[in-house]
Amino acid sequence: MSTRFDCSDPEERAAGVTAAAEAVRQGRLVVLPTDTVYGLGADAFSPAAVAALLAAKGRGRHKPSPVLVDSPRALGELTDALPDAGRALIEAFWPGGLTLVVRHRASLDWDLGETGGTVAVRMPDHPLTLDLLAATGPLAVSSANLTDHPSPQECADAHRMLGDSASVYLDDGRTPGVLSSSIVDVTGPVPVLVREGTIPAPRLRAVLPDLVHA
Repeated sequence: MSTRFDCSDPEERAAGVTAAAEAVRQGRLVVLPTDTVYGLGADAFSPAAVAALLAAKGRGRHKPSPVLVDSPRALGELTDALPDAGRALIEAFWPGGLTLVVRHRASLDWDLGETGGTVAVRMPDHPLTLDLLAATGPLAVSSANLTDHPSPQECADAHRMLGDSASVYLDDGRTPGVLSSSIVDVTGPVPVLVREGTIPAPRLRAVLPDLVHA
């Protein structure tokens, strides 16, 4: 049975972060707010937990889960190949609505789906989520909805869709918006804008003039 924590109350917030971190360590799923929509999170290094995340959403392995981190340093532990373009984007837009596609370390013991050796990583601009990430390490996080259903801005909407698939719900009120993060792939010779989202292309090009559209 799932537990919801009202994170507008400081005591419940602290208890919720503790409970969510423990659930993640046990391989269970949690629902958390982000600076876009509510997300469904799992230990990125637990193949069973990531598989449960994809199953809860009704999502196939051909759509691997992105990963959230609490700092650029945490990203540095996931990749040996962060080019200057990626560093420039991080300096300009993290934390915030920018997802970077990088090549992950071959030695990492994880299975996010059919990634082709890459991973999409973001540092969200949300204090509660950053506190949770600091306690858990990198989380595989996808929007807390069933596939082909609207991404939820309210915790209650996430619960209606996912029910007891998630053990802990961190309710921090309505999230800022449904517009997704912008995605830039920095694995090739030039940076590629895969998806234009909360950060428009002109702002990205102000940092990376050679950015091209996918």
